[in-house]
Amino acid sequence: MVLSSRTFCTRVVIINFLLLLSCHMVYGTVTDIFCLKKIKDSLQDPNGYLKSSWDFNNNTEGFICRFTGVECWHPDENKVLNLKLSNMGLKGQFPRAIQNCSSLTGLDLSLNKLSGTIPADINKILTFVTTLDLSSNDFSGSIPVGLANCSYLNSLKLDQNRLTGQIPGEFSTLTRLKAFTVTNNLLTGPIPYLPNISGDSYVNNAGLCGTPLPTCQASSSKSNTAVIAGAAVGGVTVGALAIGIGLFFFVRRVAVIKKEEDPEGNKWARSLKGTKGIKVSMFEKSVSKMKLSDLMKATNNFSKGNIIGTGRTGTMYKAVLDDGTSLMVKRLQESQHSEKEFLSEMSTLGAVRHRNLVPLLGFCLAKKERLLVYRYMSNGYLHDQLHPAEGQSTLEWPTRLKIAIGAAKGLAWLHHSCNPRIIHRNISSKCILLDSDFEPKISDFGLARLMNPIDTHLSTFVNGEFGDLGYVAPEYARTLVATPKGDVYSFGVVLLELVTGERPTYVAKAPETFKGSLVEWITQLSSSSELQTAIDESLGGKGFDNEVFQFLKVACNCVSSTPKERPTLFEVYQFLRSIGSNYNFTTEDEILVPTDIDDMGNLEELIVAREGNN
Repeated sequence: MVLSSRTFCTRVVIINFLLLLSCHMVYGTVTDIFCLKKIKDSLQDPNGYLKSSWDFNNNTEGFICRFTGVECWHPDENKVLNLKLSNMGLKGQFPRAIQNCSSLTGLDLSLNKLSGTIPADINKILTFVTTLDLSSNDFSGSIPVGLANCSYLNSLKLDQNRLTGQIPGEFSTLTRLKAFTVTNNLLTGPIPYLPNISGDSYVNNAGLCGTPLPTCQASSSKSNTAVIAGAAVGGVTVGALAIGIGLFFFVRRVAVIKKEEDPEGNKWARSLKGTKGIKVSMFEKSVSKMKLSDLMKATNNFSKGNIIGTGRTGTMYKAVLDDGTSLMVKRLQESQHSEKEFLSEMSTLGAVRHRNLVPLLGFCLAKKERLLVYRYMSNGYLHDQLHPAEGQSTLEWPTRLKIAIGAAKGLAWLHHSCNPRIIHRNISSKCILLDSDFEPKISDFGLARLMNPIDTHLSTFVNGEFGDLGYVAPEYARTLVATPKGDVYSFGVVLLELVTGERPTYVAKAPETFKGSLVEWITQLSSSSELQTAIDESLGGKGFDNEVFQFLKVACNCVSSTPKERPTLFEVYQFLRSIGSNYNFTTEDEILVPTDIDDMGNLEELIVAREGNN
């Protein structure tokens, strides 16, 4: 089915409008040139990296885009997108002049010798920052609370400095934060609630406590009471009384702050009072009828303790019904789509059924909240199985291969056999769930249209996911359009995770100076012998070496920088099934051999196939 000219033109106008809007948010290229001049002047450059490369005796358009460490929004336009000045031996304090690079979204000053404090008003200096890396410097003082106002932050790295004090509790509001590390500092006190961040991000800070670290030791209120009582009875000095009064108001203030911070993270759920009688619309007759009150009870009023995953489309909670049945309930992120559009989308997604897709059992509308009910997957997310908080993954090679084949089959079905055909747009190891037999089930398929247009089309800017999560195809930065080959790239990164055991944005095996992604690291390993070193050591010497290496080559083909060189997902499934031919993983079902392999790049048909069916 082909997009009507009117609809296609409308989408183009909307995208162009959003791009023009983002352009008007900056002050022009003159300020960017001034920005880099001032940065160069403010920093000591003993190795001459900036001196030799940053030559301002030029007036051609886009000349600063050829400077070392400078990435522009467009190579022929003087608008700085990212500054990557890592490992240059730079000295001095944080360059405040960077605020003049008004369209900047990424800053990397890691592995230098910068000192002093991080500016308290850093949120005003880096208004739209999505990735910030100040690691491996000599920064001291406290972590500024202002960073919590950098609401687009997706990655924040402050490790290996001399930072003191507490991590601001306000950081719990940074819902887009996917990567955060403060290791090897002098920090103390409780850590904020950041569900996507593991305990490894806080190591070598002797004073930090709180989940996922050891529990904080509660202060003894009895001791404080005794001190105050003793002071009152004994008639201590005015100074002591002042301290007691100050302590009283301090404790009272802390209590108010804790109340305001909503420690259970479910203030939104408690606001649904009066709607608990709303029925949950169910797609499967085998599932008992339920109301919103049943979901709230089963999730402990959607307490943060029931959260089993968070992502771009929303937060997933575990729900246990009175009869012992376990379900998963996803609270979708806020959307501007109407109730009619949401119901239409649900009617489509509720009918999508495949062995390797998480079945959507039902949904519920309550005020502005939109909740989806799924079948529970006991082995959780693939990401957590591959990257456990402690220790090394215990997944053996046959299980990893089984997961890859099943996931490829589900995705190939979405691309080639599903009616309407669906581009996932958000493939990662955090959207692949595993049942009790480690059979993979893909989640979040078809949810892209339920997100706000600005989140769907401009996620490079608003969500800060491009180039940071490590899953998004490089061409997306130029086109801002999701394609089938973009899905292939994202799945290729998942395959690399499976075979290397490494994270998409952090490669433990790489040299300390390497700051790139998993794909960038793999790309640097040109020869077969070098590629062999990338394979997870736990998989070697167990009789699977040939299968593992063939698997790695398939993954490398998927993450080719050129979309046309990537296979289709149907071809990926066939390649992986061939590698696993000695196992009883697959059945000849559900995927029809597509007759339009060469047409899967047809942008109009694929992107709006679903619109034409609604």
